[in-house]
Amino acid sequence: MAQKRVVVTGLGATTPLGGDVASSWSALIAGKSGARTLSQDWAKELPVHFAAEVVVEPSEVMKPVELRRLDRSEQFALIASREAWADAGNPDVELERLGVVIASGIGGVTSLLEQYRTLMEKGPRFVSPHTVPMIMPNGPAANVGLEFKAKAGVHTPVSACASGAEAIGYAFEMIRNGRADIVISGGVEASVDALPMSGFAAMKALSTRNDAPEKASRPYDADRDGFVLGEGGGVLILEEYEHAKARGAKIYCEIAGQGLTSDGYHIAAPDPEGTGVIRAMNMALKDAGLSTKDIFHLNAHATSTPAGDVAEANALRAALGSEADHVAVSATKSMTGHLLGGAGAIESVFIVKALADRLAPPTINIENLDPAVTVDVVRDKARKLPDGDIAALNDSFGFGGHDVVLAFKTL
Repeated sequence: MAQKRVVVTGLGATTPLGGDVASSWSALIAGKSGARTLSQDWAKELPVHFAAEVVVEPSEVMKPVELRRLDRSEQFALIASREAWADAGNPDVELERLGVVIASGIGGVTSLLEQYRTLMEKGPRFVSPHTVPMIMPNGPAANVGLEFKAKAGVHTPVSACASGAEAIGYAFEMIRNGRADIVISGGVEASVDALPMSGFAAMKALSTRNDAPEKASRPYDADRDGFVLGEGGGVLILEEYEHAKARGAKIYCEIAGQGLTSDGYHIAAPDPEGTGVIRAMNMALKDAGLSTKDIFHLNAHATSTPAGDVAEANALRAALGSEADHVAVSATKSMTGHLLGGAGAIESVFIVKALADRLAPPTINIENLDPAVTVDVVRDKARKLPDGDIAALNDSFGFGGHDVVLAFKTL
């Protein structure tokens, strides 16, 4: 049986730049930073006083009963999924042919911490009966599945900061292999809290530019000193091509292939040789039936860490060879911060928008480009992408050595 083609028919997001796709994309293209000084009392005790929190609080768009029973990550998943579903035209689909794959890298950590504090301060009788569903890593996917009554399968891959991209890849395979006609896919994260931030700070993974949060995330800059923790999420409606055509759906682009590998190197550090990344890129191109000549845009993982940015850039150059010279590389974490398990999903939303609008987002805060970076980074201002048939790649990597590359192309 021939493999089915998979297209993107809907987008949803809630990010540090905006409460939906349109506002997030507009701010991204304008080169705005979503990093801000935190107002919470606990932040003053940490070595890092800032993060990239969502612009629109869930309390502004959700019912009080939903806020009480859902973890913040689950709230993000529902907000983004509702927008994406509406953007796809509220499709009529057999429930047995509708799936959900939404990831989170850490799960309901803020609810876990909140309920633990309640337990310690007030006792077990005051712990919420919603605690377990709120802290389950599959909570975001489960609640979206319940909302839309999906029966083809509801799944949650967990691969740290590659989780969102891996979720989209899993959804892609569900449709390509005939398990579903439509899959709600993406990733979310809500971990702006004292313990996760303290842990990342102890690893020296976070930037400490407390005096200038908006300039802290600076991928590829020679003076980068760590990432900025972000929150939010992105959702893509993936749909079988003939199914989308039959209902007259708006089609953004096609998701054509993926590559998944692992480094086998270190729990947190990237392989300096980048062999896993190179293999993942080559696998994605082969899977999609593309060559390096077809790639004109790439949304890099580029978190603003000293080791990771250069290792990835070197791998991109090695995989793409001389064709890397015409690939516009964007590092959008310079504006959104690092959404961990939601990063690959929101960056896939940005890839889809880039192909639709023929516009590569800028990378901000590069004052002194690291001389070790040999790829063409889009700096300060968005760049026009060429007309005609083009393709783009989204790179996502996670602690544990997870490498995921997704390939998208215009129709």
